[in-house]
Amino acid sequence: MIGRSKELLALATLSAALLALRLVASATVGFGDSEALYAAYALHPQPAYLDHPGLIGLLARAIGAGTAPTPQQAHTVTAVLATAWPPAMAITCRACGSTWRRALLAGAVVALVPEIAVGLFALTPDLPLSFAWTLSIAAAAWALRAPPRGARFTAGFAFSGLLAGVACASKITGVLLWAALASTCLLTTRRTRSLAPWAGLAAGATIALSAVSYECSTGWPMLRHRLVDTQIGSELSVRNLAVTLGGQLAYLSPLVAVLVVLAARSAWQSRHDPVGMLLLASFAVPFGALLPLCLWSRAAEPHWLAPSWLALVPIAARDPAATPRRLVVAASSISGALVVAVHAWVLIPGLATLAPSSADARIDISNELYGWPEVIRAVREEVEARHDAGAADETIAAVGPHWVICAQLEAAIRGEFPVGCNTPVRDDFDDWLPRRRWNDADAVLWVTDTRFGPPPNLSGRMPSRSREVAIWRGHRTVRVFTLTWFERRALAGAA
Repeated sequence: MIGRSKELLALATLSAALLALRLVASATVGFGDSEALYAAYALHPQPAYLDHPGLIGLLARAIGAGTAPTPQQAHTVTAVLATAWPPAMAITCRACGSTWRRALLAGAVVALVPEIAVGLFALTPDLPLSFAWTLSIAAAAWALRAPPRGARFTAGFAFSGLLAGVACASKITGVLLWAALASTCLLTTRRTRSLAPWAGLAAGATIALSAVSYECSTGWPMLRHRLVDTQIGSELSVRNLAVTLGGQLAYLSPLVAVLVVLAARSAWQSRHDPVGMLLLASFAVPFGALLPLCLWSRAAEPHWLAPSWLALVPIAARDPAATPRRLVVAASSISGALVVAVHAWVLIPGLATLAPSSADARIDISNELYGWPEVIRAVREEVEARHDAGAADETIAAVGPHWVICAQLEAAIRGEFPVGCNTPVRDDFDDWLPRRRWNDADAVLWVTDTRFGPPPNLSGRMPSRSREVAIWRGHRTVRVFTLTWFERRALAGAA
């Protein structure tokens, strides 16, 4: 009991410290580019988008009370949810048969993993996916440890199947959890002769039915976007292998990656009991599907493998031999130091001066989190100035060269005026404001930054005026935005 109290106190103290740090960040940083796209989903409710199913859009809409949330609104919610996830993992470890002491220790260790401590702060589909995936495993394990055909057995699989459906509605990789549970159900049905596991999965499938129906009726745009449009030049390569392995070392931290390898070995050794088989399937099925994709796709990101690691935490918690204490302490210390370093780099502007003067600021993705309030203020000033000059009746569209610019504009402007996009490949804005429509506007305000070069030559238009907005961090210019008006009457005047 004393040991359990110490572990509980450690997890509670760590959670409180991380929550405080996240709340400070909530009041400081803006949206990352991908977050802005998911916030923009709130303005365009639909069952699925080109990148993900629609649940993240519903979550963003709920946070924003019917519209796109502000960064502070979104990050306040994600700060609380990110803090709640490690205790949820501790509960899952306990449901899988770990002692409370080791379950709480596992929760404390994963709370410091950068992929959790930093990654779950963002408003992304990975946040609802992580909860659904983890708690689905907990419910299935809780059922498997109960007598077959009893109320707990039936209820556990019902909740597990429903949560698997939520995972599918969060991100397309949730289908792999559903497949892992299906393999477990197959073995369980043979042993118990009960249909309860399949009934739970069937109930969960209904949650994702609207997204599947929407995809089918529109020609499977998500699958085409994910597997065709964004995969030009993809092939098995050493480059992809290096990115995948390097990403795991950075996202997990080096010694936590070692713990993952040890837990994977323990997963195979513990396959002989029902819960062990569940955990092995929940690791092996997504890993077996996602690793080849990461090695082949140039568009793959290291966090794609994250779902497969989740089942390894309760595996390690169940097997004391899988996690040497000294290694756990060292791994937690290093990952905790990395988390502190990342937050310091993002939240303390003066640290930006430590980067070499020759370093390209575009490499530092934390710069995405700063500068957009100044840019949006300048965009509104430009539009208001045109209206004040007597052009209130003309149609205006703000347009960016890539969805990362357009998403930030759309999430912040919230429908005050149309936002279009000129991404080289098809994106969600092609449905929200097709290119032919924004090109028909009387005036186009082109918004870009140094990542995308100078304003382009727009067919049938000429630039009439430009304005630059410099973004500073730590006495250094990290980005320069250019706002350029393109209009037809300038072309007519030149003629």
